Amino acid sequence: MTHTGAVTVTRIVELELVRLRPSLAGRGADGAVPVLVRVSDGQVSGWGEVSRATAEQWEALSRDFAPALLEHGWRRPTEVADAFADLPWDPALVGVLDTACWDLWSRQRATPLSHALGGERTALTAGVTLPRQVTLDSVVTEVNRQVGAGFRRIRLEVEPGWDTDVVRAVQTSFPFLVLQVDAGGRYTESTADLDALRSLDALGLLAIEDPFASDDLGAHARLSAELRTPVALHRSLSSVEDLREAVLAEAGSAVNVDPARLGGLTAARRAVDRAVDAGWQVWCGSSAVTGVGRAATVALASLSGATLPVEMPGAGGRSRDLVVPPVRAHDGVVPVPLAESGLGHDVDEASLPGFTSRTLLLGAPAAKDPGAAAT
Repeated sequence: MTHTGAVTVTRIVELELVRLRPSLAGRGADGAVPVLVRVSDGQVSGWGEVSRATAEQWEALSRDFAPALLEHGWRRPTEVADAFADLPWDPALVGVLDTACWDLWSRQRATPLSHALGGERTALTAGVTLPRQVTLDSVVTEVNRQVGAGFRRIRLEVEPGWDTDVVRAVQTSFPFLVLQVDAGGRYTESTADLDALRSLDALGLLAIEDPFASDDLGAHARLSAELRTPVALHRSLSSVEDLREAVLAEAGSAVNVDPARLGGLTAARRAVDRAVDAGWQVWCGSSAVTGVGRAATVALASLSGATLPVEMPGAGGRSRDLVVPPVRAHDGVVPVPLAESGLGHDVDEASLPGFTSRTLLLGAPAAKDPGAAAT
């Protein structure tokens, strides 16, 4: 069904929750599992992803958030979050439903999701994150693998005692490679930690991400005022309001915009605009573990303000796409799908059952639970 002309009201008449197997969640999941959500107006469907949903979030999604959306009519996806106004704020749950509705809405209108969001670019430079390695030699070896695959920006995970030596080792072997570091909130304002961060500042990095605890904007602001290297925020932000406060506090000058962390594509698009207006640099990252979430991130990253490389799975990674065609970088470049509507990628209905532990179907005429598959 393609809508043209006057804006029509969309009502979700069927909503399917797909609980994926725990093995897809990756390291550090602590029992959380990926969940895919399909929304349908009876003729067209859209998809969204939660990369790691706890048992409590699955219950809240099926008991509260999904039924609220089924009762809510909306004209544009920007109105979807209104359905959850009376529920406790959970950016992951709001985000998956918001994103699925954006996919549905753009498919209804036979337009690419990137264009529906206001994106302009047709291809994106890709970056990749390198997890903590055992030795410096293994870091250099893994970076070599990613550079060989065409990645042009490497994001290194660092921590006190594992930082400047790591960066220098990579720079010695790859002097022209663009590097940034993700500190994961592992530093404090102790003398030793601040000296380490100052040493990183001297190495010409693209950004130092999340050096301090996520709730300590003051520490980020003090460091940002001292360093030449942009301080980037990610874990500190769970809403556009959080970003507004960070901008006012001058707590950084770069931001990793993750739709799942902020509450979906509506909020993420606003965050990109807010950051650009403040003069901050922007890249779009994602905790997504399937191609559904990554495709949404690519669409968001097509916005003109998201100038830094978009985060993608690296060479040799074990991530699952579960969509066709796969969402991948080719020689360091990610194409933005423009020939197909919506996400530009379809869920692989043939392979999805093999990665599913449970499905729950809600909507007219009644909710049906096919039950749990063996895990």
